[in-house]
Amino acid sequence: MNKNNIIGVLLLGAIFITWSILLKPSKEEIQEKQRVQDSISAVNQANYLRQDSINKSKITLADESNIVEAQNENSSGSQEILASVDKSKYSVFANSAVGEEKITTIENELFKLQFSNKGARILSAELTRYKTYDSLPLILFDSEANKFGISFFINNYRLNTQDFYFQPFWPDRDHSGEDDVKIKGDESVSFGMRLYTDNGEDSYNPNQYIEFLYTISGNKYMFDYKINIVGLKDVLATNANYLNLEWETNILKQERSIDRWNGPTVFYKYASDEVDYLSETKDDSEVLKSKVKWISFKQRFFSTALIANDAFVNAEISGFTDPDFANDPRYLKSMKSTIGIPYSFSGDQSIQMSFYFGPNKYNILRKYHLGLERQIPLGWSFAPLAWINIYAVIPVFNFLGGFGWNYGIIILVLTILLKLVLFPIAYKTYKSTAKMRVLKPEIDEIGLKFPKKEDAMKKQQATMALYKKAGVNPMAGCVPMLLQMPILFAMFRFFPSSIELRQQSFLWATDLSSYDSIFSWTAQIPILSSVYGNHISLFTLLMTISTIIYTKMNNDMMASGSQQMPGMKTMMYLMPIMFLGMFNGYASGLSYYYFLANIITFGQMYLIRATIDEKKILKQIELNKKKPVKKSNFQKRLEEAAKKRGYSAPKK
Repeated sequence: MNKNNIIGVLLLGAIFITWSILLKPSKEEIQEKQRVQDSISAVNQANYLRQDSINKSKITLADESNIVEAQNENSSGSQEILASVDKSKYSVFANSAVGEEKITTIENELFKLQFSNKGARILSAELTRYKTYDSLPLILFDSEANKFGISFFINNYRLNTQDFYFQPFWPDRDHSGEDDVKIKGDESVSFGMRLYTDNGEDSYNPNQYIEFLYTISGNKYMFDYKINIVGLKDVLATNANYLNLEWETNILKQERSIDRWNGPTVFYKYASDEVDYLSETKDDSEVLKSKVKWISFKQRFFSTALIANDAFVNAEISGFTDPDFANDPRYLKSMKSTIGIPYSFSGDQSIQMSFYFGPNKYNILRKYHLGLERQIPLGWSFAPLAWINIYAVIPVFNFLGGFGWNYGIIILVLTILLKLVLFPIAYKTYKSTAKMRVLKPEIDEIGLKFPKKEDAMKKQQATMALYKKAGVNPMAGCVPMLLQMPILFAMFRFFPSSIELRQQSFLWATDLSSYDSIFSWTAQIPILSSVYGNHISLFTLLMTISTIIYTKMNNDMMASGSQQMPGMKTMMYLMPIMFLGMFNGYASGLSYYYFLANIITFGQMYLIRATIDEKKILKQIELNKKKPVKKSNFQKRLEEAAKKRGYSAPKK
């Protein structure tokens, strides 16, 4: 096997092996799991009462301990509504089954949250520093599909906090009565809502309640969330050591293109294990039977995570397509989790958690030391890829970004720096190719000496003997090329997942995190539309053309191109065409990087070729041939073992 064959086989093998690692489905995708049964769905029996809701009592602070008393203003109409409530079902919370929904907005420098007293939940979360691909407000989830509440049992009835009207209050009193609060910098605000038990038909018991308390800072994406359960020891049914927190929402489309390797899904981390996730491409579910540290509803560039201060007891999670929303152009996926939060039923409880509503940016997520950064696909399944991105690419990329340059220029500079670092490898590769090219006439003579197929082994032995005598290692040019493969694939992971490129324009590309279309059409063309798409990405086209040119130049420089393995040359030219269809709908920043890498490689090849004297290399090879060939220790041991078995080394 000549050098061309060796390099071709090794390169293709490296590409397919590495590619298979990158595309290897997760263990969840390998196993076909049964969808989580919707056995604990939300109770909606009291929803019809919202049309006839009445004003409830306003809660005021009675003393420094924040113990509240209700002061109700009920009309004869309200008495009729209360009378219609099934008190055997809603029991001590019957008064809170009816009410008027009140929206409170809290905005800091990074997001705007809307809270509803119906269920004491967050109705919607808007990241104010970002916009969607079509310049709309970036809403992580909307109020219609978002569900969040604790389920519990009273008198054998299963109830959920999201079906009751809570009483809002401001613990610090500074914003009492306000519906719209803005904070910034180091400021913080606490906002709470309480679900009281009844104290008769027209009042509440201030000593028994479920409280949701949110504490938000002016300049942080993460904020505290606390559930306080007070005085309900003899009220809530005690049938387990935890309560179920039900959380469900729809993920909306924020980007123009969809990344199949970085799609919407549910991520989670066990309290004492690594981060894992559900399938990004199909409906999937998982039952987490041991303690869980956090659960995140992750999109391509943003995520909503619920983190336990200690750990959740267990969880059931699922990601699926809801047919009721399938026709909505902005709908991507539905995500659901039922989380077991610890509760002893022995007295008052305080369950502390945190929410993260923000971007999937490595430097932001990494500082929490929770493993949240593992949601960014930097090549975690193949450690060298992640190391390259974490310790080399991201620091340099962020450093260059600090100069305020256009990100197209930053990618150019980053590519030049990488090529400079890899230049010694490129030089060694080319020099090895030059040695093989100088030996080509002698290799051709060996081919003429052993033309028959049955002499293939003799031909191979003679060729290897020539390499050894001349001091040429046929693998010397291949190994350096293989060393570059991790960097090639690290870039494949980095650029599409880099939020810094989101909506950044360069030349004709309006968004370097999406495809750059110079021409598009709406008609669905069989095969073409499904494989290639309905647009032409110019950067992808340039990358493909430059890759084909590079392949030709590389083949021309091979020492024995005429003896290449049948079909190998065709395969080498076919691969860029295959990648054309995949990259056409991918991040234009990635195609732009590969195109730049090819152009710089052309320059390096011409520069190296001008500095290498092949006559000098030939002279050195002739000198090497005159030197005695030293046997390696391994070869000596083999010959000694052969002699003991009665074999003798062949005469030269």
